[in-house]
Amino acid sequence: MLSFDEAIALLAENVRPLGTESVPLEQSAGRFLAEDLRARSDAPRSDVSVMDGYAVRLDSLGETDSLEVVGEARPGAPFKGSVGKGEAIRIFTGAAIPSGADCVIMQEYARAEGNVVSFSQGHGPERHIRTAGSDFRAGDVILERGTHLAPPIIVPASAADQATVMVAKRPEIAIIATGDELVSPGRAFAIDSAVPDSISYAVASLCKVGGAQVISRVRSPDELAELTKHACEAVAMADCIVVTGGASVGERDFARPMFADTGMDLIFSKLAIKPGRPVWFGLAGAKPVLGLPGNPTSAMVTARLFLRPLLARLQGGPVEKELNFVPVRLASPLQSSGKRETFVRASSTAEGLVPVGNQQSGAQSPLAVADWLIRIPPGSNAYTAGAFVKALAL
Repeated sequence: MLSFDEAIALLAENVRPLGTESVPLEQSAGRFLAEDLRARSDAPRSDVSVMDGYAVRLDSLGETDSLEVVGEARPGAPFKGSVGKGEAIRIFTGAAIPSGADCVIMQEYARAEGNVVSFSQGHGPERHIRTAGSDFRAGDVILERGTHLAPPIIVPASAADQATVMVAKRPEIAIIATGDELVSPGRAFAIDSAVPDSISYAVASLCKVGGAQVISRVRSPDELAELTKHACEAVAMADCIVVTGGASVGERDFARPMFADTGMDLIFSKLAIKPGRPVWFGLAGAKPVLGLPGNPTSAMVTARLFLRPLLARLQGGPVEKELNFVPVRLASPLQSSGKRETFVRASSTAEGLVPVGNQQSGAQSPLAVADWLIRIPPGSNAYTAGAFVKALAL
């Protein structure tokens, strides 16, 4: 069986980015940049004040007890003249520093009466000026190609002063949930042996977070003819297909046979990981097909481990950024692993990570509190509280 790292390497090797398109900046959230984003001008474009107060010349201080206030500077409304000795300009945060001034004294140290201002001791030595170009210069690369435009990233993207950005084409995803027992949530309670379809909704949500668009989501009983029909339709319409369930070797497990008519090439199957041994990956032509386990929790864990990197790769983003395992302290002990690499669901606390109590593949309620995955190498000894482990935000 392949290791997790080997499977991810094969996925990255076999998936090619889709095309690109230019979109308005306000429509770019959640997308991946298809080219470097460069600044159109310096930021800030001139020296600016970082405080409300008074812009002065340092050589004026100490020569007189007070300065004459000869003007005002606001953001977008700079003072047009020059500051002479013995003069001060009322200034507000973000306003351009007037010519001649080289210091801003905070208003907390100022006493103003009419057009005269004086200052108390202790206002220096900080000058409270942000110099022109101290953030970035015109032509600088603000964001690199492949950057995911998550909400915080929209700030520097907007600061680059580009009305449109070149982004990767949004992948169109088809999801096929297999299983005779699956019905829409809200109906299962009234049907004997029925189970609410919980995973296809979660996979669709993950696709949206990953910058993709779900154009088809169907559930199907384990009937090869019907599944084959869904598989052919999905390959015809979508850029990527995700299948849940049907990946074992039972008589009614058709997740891979359903793609026989599409000429799908199987790239990998049966991985040495827990949960997620049944995960498989293939190519129907150039279109990726990812098979996830039928157990909802296993499917969600493996969707985080494989689908998120797959979506990033389709959009020109680096796979490794979606698999950023970082050292995190354990707040409680963690038992030893078996022969397979294990991904343990855990919840974060102020003291560190706490593995959730029920790690069974079919247990869904622990996902309500689990927000991290702990990566445990095969054959690892038990970990004590306080030990550091590699973990990935779920």
